[in-house]
Amino acid sequence: MRITSMRKRPWAAAIGLLAVAGLVACGSTGPSRGGAGGDSDAPLVWAVSGAADAIYKQSVTRYNKANDGAQLRMQLFQNDPFKQKLRVAMGADRPPDVFFGWGGGILDSYVQAGDVHDLSAEMKTDDWQQRFFPNVMDAVTFDDKVYGVPMNGVQPVVMFYNKDVFREHDAQPPKTWPEFLALVKKFKQAGVQPVALGGASKWPNLMYEEYLVDRIGGPQVFEDVLAGKPDAWSHPAFLKANTMIQELVDQGAFGKGFASVDYDIGQQSALLYTGKAAMEVMGTWEFGSILDAQPDFIKKGKLGWASFPTVPGGKGDPANIVGNPANFYSVSQKSTHKEAAVDYLRNGTMDDTYIDALIGVGQVPLVTGIDERFADADNGEWLNYVYDTTESAPSFQMSWDQALPPEQAEALLTNLDQLFLKKITPRQFSANMNKTLA
Repeated sequence: MRITSMRKRPWAAAIGLLAVAGLVACGSTGPSRGGAGGDSDAPLVWAVSGAADAIYKQSVTRYNKANDGAQLRMQLFQNDPFKQKLRVAMGADRPPDVFFGWGGGILDSYVQAGDVHDLSAEMKTDDWQQRFFPNVMDAVTFDDKVYGVPMNGVQPVVMFYNKDVFREHDAQPPKTWPEFLALVKKFKQAGVQPVALGGASKWPNLMYEEYLVDRIGGPQVFEDVLAGKPDAWSHPAFLKANTMIQELVDQGAFGKGFASVDYDIGQQSALLYTGKAAMEVMGTWEFGSILDAQPDFIKKGKLGWASFPTVPGGKGDPANIVGNPANFYSVSQKSTHKEAAVDYLRNGTMDDTYIDALIGVGQVPLVTGIDERFADADNGEWLNYVYDTTESAPSFQMSWDQALPPEQAEALLTNLDQLFLKKITPRQFSANMNKTLA
């Protein structure tokens, strides 16, 4: 497995603090308390809410019980509010002591602003860094310094499908794009929404863009964007991928109201497990989300999964995947509790209890010897699929909205939203995005 799309910072000097501070508007209120200089002296951990909420909370509880006097607190947020609150907190010099992230360009912008503690020295103690697959750490390593620790499982994007719906309509998971289009037509004619898509959240749109560009042109197409190559967004792979996306919209693949479907409150997932939609493209965290929301759907074997379809004539390897190597915890540079924060990351996360709990919700943390734990685990077929898909991938391209620096990532999601809504053409999308390379 080679994780690609790790930004090497040719843009850092140009955006510096502006990339962080410039995004703190939009009317969001600041955090209720900052990890540095706040009213409370208790170390604070911020994370994004999801299927593993109980695991995160229990790790804090266990840590506090095991360490007399420890008073770590955890606050959980939905995806988009979290990103906004973190920007505000960093810009106001009131960050939490430990914060959740994806690595890549967003984290690097905070590193360049001096907001993140360098964990390199601590990671060398007691072979802490050796617990994790080396490639996973690339997402939080900049200039050979480490700024984060994995806190959950690997997250490739896959195609999920409702087995009951497929069985009822005598359908098979699509292996190629023409087969996928044929299924879209088949389900639409049968009165079933072909694909669930949370367009209101914007970022779910990106998964189609990432996979189609890779299938058509290979990973180098986006690598050129990261390198800042002039007019990189005008590569034929982008134009073809975005034309294909708009054809999907025209064919009604996502239903008429996809722009109002919010992934972050469970609406996209519900379309799949209630049988109102036949398929969805989503990261592997979706398994845990459905297990949490509708456990019988998983336990009765109604959820299916497959790789994203290939595109005939494309240059990309069909085994390539996109997604995130993990989510990470980082320590704020301005934290007044660095020692406690680092100790929590070292001893409060990714121990045997924590890892087993992640496996229990269908996650595969990339720690050494992880595959040996699958034999007796529930949902072993799923766990092995995720592990094998990740291990055998020639390229694992990081989600673009995390690989890119903040301003470009924001522009990408905005323009992609406009593309899906048919408010701009593929050529206009490329022209708009090329302007962000300057």
